[in-house]
Amino acid sequence: MNVRVILADDHALMREGLRALIEREPGITVVGEATNGAEAVALVSRLGPHLVIMDVAMPCLNGIEATRKILHDHPHTRVVALSGHDNKEFVREMLAAGASAYVLKERAFEELSRAVREAMRGRKYLSPEIARGVVDDYVELSGSFGENPAFIVLTAREREVLQQLAEGRSTKEMAAALGVSVKTIETHRRNIMQKLDLHSVAELTKYAIREGVASLDT
Repeated sequence: MNVRVILADDHALMREGLRALIEREPGITVVGEATNGAEAVALVSRLGPHLVIMDVAMPCLNGIEATRKILHDHPHTRVVALSGHDNKEFVREMLAAGASAYVLKERAFEELSRAVREAMRGRKYLSPEIARGVVDDYVELSGSFGENPAFIVLTAREREVLQQLAEGRSTKEMAAALGVSVKTIETHRRNIMQKLDLHSVAELTKYAIREGVASLDT
């Protein structure tokens, strides 16, 4: 079986390195590249890959939300999360979204091909640092959530709006990107602030970064 892969990462050099790494492996072919989560979702629908290598922190739509969307519509697609972070929230939410593996970028050279093959066998794979330091927190969910965890309190669309707010996009830019009216974006923003009891964009930005909805790297 030839495994068809899509690469999703907002850094061109990273995608080039991943492509070179993946395509030296027999039976694995890169069929497309995405620069953000929204592009990854669209490419999966168009190309029907077996697997997506998904950067967690990307603009427009982060890897967590993109994974949720992809696996909702294409449940047989596998997702391997690739990240520079061992952030507990990132790991927890990527696994909860349905990712089959979580590999740290610094270990991609040693681990990525193995993670891909394990995912295609229906198995889970975690970088050793993740397995040692984070799995206990993932299992013991009751002790790891904040008072207002984004992935429970907010709807999927509200999380998209929150990410774009944290990335500094204007109301008009968000409305255009999400295909809704300015009034709808304003309603979402008001609802987000009410649910989280936050009262400024600065507070929302700090919250989004802490919860893994947005990243300083995007």
